[in-house]
Formats: sequence, C-alpha cells, structure tokens
Amino acid sequence: MNIPFRSETFRDDFSYRNSAQNIPRFPFPFPEDAYMYSVNIEPHVPTGRPDGPFAHGFDVDEHYVAEMRDRALVLAEDPLRCQSLPHMELAGWDALDLIMTSKAADYPDLFELTIDGDQWHWVNKPLGIDDHFTFLDSSTLPYGPLEYIGRQTQGDLCVLDQRENNLWMDAGVVTAQADWSLDFDIGMNFFEWHAPVPLAHELGVFTRAIKFLTAIQQGQPSRRLNWTLTINPRLDTSPENYPKWGPDRLTVTPENIGEKIHLRVELQTFWRLPRSNALFFPIRTYLMAMDELITQPKWARRMHRVIRDLPPELVDYKGMSRYHADLVEWLSQYDDGAETSPGIFPE
Repeated sequence: MNIPFRSETFRDDFSYRNSAQNIPRFPFPFPEDAYMYSVNIEPHVPTGRPDGPFAHGFDVDEHYVAEMRDRALVLAEDPLRCQSLPHMELAGWDALDLIMTSKAADYPDLFELTIDGDQWHWVNKPLGIDDHFTFLDSSTLPYGPLEYIGRQTQGDLCVLDQRENNLWMDAGVVTAQADWSLDFDIGMNFFEWHAPVPLAHELGVFTRAIKFLTAIQQGQPSRRLNWTLTINPRLDTSPENYPKWGPDRLTVTPENIGEKIHLRVELQTFWRLPRSNALFFPIRTYLMAMDELITQPKWARRMHRVIRDLPPELVDYKGMSRYHADLVEWLSQYDDGAETSPGIFPE
C-alpha cells in the first residue's frame, strides 16, 4: 500500500490539510439529516470499501507520520498524558500484541513482525523503528508496552479494567482528546468520566452502553463514531492546554468559517484483550475543515441540517455557542434542499 505521508503540523502554523484523495474516506458521523445521542455501536468489520477508515482494525492514512511527531511533542511537554496503574501492565502488552499483529497483517509493506517464542522483532518503516525485544519484559523496550505502541499508533489509547460490572479508566496514552483529561479521569469508572455529558444520562444511553461493552467478546470488536467541532486543525484540545486553544473560538468570523472550523470525528473501537480481559478503547481522531467537507455535496447538505437543528444543550456542550448561528448561515448556501441518501459515505 503506497501511502504518501504528509509533512504537516497540528499547532503553530497549522499546515494540516486533507488531500483530495483522502477527503472521501473521512468517517462522516451523520447517517441521517438529524442528530441525537444513541449508543450507535456496530461490529468493527470492513464495510466493503477497500480504502476507507473501517477497512482495517487500525487505520493508517496520510497523516500518520505527522500525528506521531505531534504525540511525541505532547508527551515531552506533559508525561502525565501517558499513565498506567500497576495492575494494567499485562493489558499494555495485550494492546501492543493486538496492534502489532494487526498492522503487520494489514500493512505488510509498512510494518513487519517476527515472533520466535518470547523474542519479538518489530519493524516500523514509516517511523524508522527496528527493535528486538522480549515479550512481557518491559526492560527490553525503551518505554512501557502501552507507551511504546502508543507512540506508533494514530489516536488515543485507553485501557479499561473490567470489575464490579463496570469499566475503569486505569491506563492510557491520551494526547489528542476533545477537552477531557486522562490525569483527571484515571481510576474513574464509566459513569464517572461520562458525568459531564448532557441529556445522554436521562435518555439511558450510558446504561445501555455499559451493558453492551462489558459483554464484548474476544475477536468481536465493535465501533462507534463521536463528533464535535474544533477551531483550527489542533489535535491537542486538552483541559491542560485550554489557554492555548480556548481563545481560538474568538477568532472565528463569517469570512473564515471554511478554513477555521473543523469537524472533529472520533472513530472509537472496542476490543476484548485475551490475557488481561481488559477492554481496549482506541479513539482515533480525524479532522476536516468545512472548506474540505463541502466538496462532498451530500455531506454539505446534511451538515447544515444537523447543525441547524441541534438542541441548545448540545450546542453549548460542544462549545459552538459563539459561532453557531454564523456556521448555520454559512452552511445554508451549500444546502439546495435535495434529499440525501442514507448512510455516512458520500454519493
């Protein structure tokens, strides 16, 4: 697979862009012309589109190298973005095994894995990594197993311990989150870390979700899409760095909406890990400027209708109160009133 990796930034000059070839494979999160919370979980299996975000267990695209550089910068600035409670060591090795095995099988021209008993040889060609290590011996890696593979995997990685009929955020590598903090949430259970979300609790969304997630079996991963809006293509919108990204909202004007406002979509997947029985929860973030999104007419129409009809509570929760009206007006010029086909893929 020939992927032309882009040299780009998610900070300072914000040179991130999606190529014309990459835009149609974006995981647009709205299957219909309205949005309200739902569990919206489905099996994480290929959809029949060979180059889409769901084609493989762990998507690798043109932003891979740049995202890994940005992760390294965040971890250098704030090592607490990677934490693992002592009882989660085995789960970290589980996650490493899953990702390496998947990537070597799905992208053999980019990643190679050779296993001889407990002696493993891992080659990551895009990042220039060629390491030999002993599986389950952390002293043979430059970092703990979760951090090691997290520095080579797009998206945040959370590892949830399952006990007391609940899931606990007990480990993670989290540098590209949408305004939540691993350092704050570490050790919390599923309901505690979702406490700030409006409306969903009253609708019973999280009660249904926890029943489903705790029943996930090995070899039967699931996925869902989550979304918000971000000003500028900034991956790190953490509470710790709010002074850096919070003021960005004040820079939006009717004239710069197309380049400034980005649809931020999380492809969340859920995997049962075999040795630890932990639930692995990768959160892959995708960004698309409004100027790029409107190149797909179906998405342009649907985005207008979804944003226009959002309940006020969600407008506020997703941080778009200041520019919501301007965004609706801007999007309206790309909505000709035509019907849209079901599903998330462009026509």
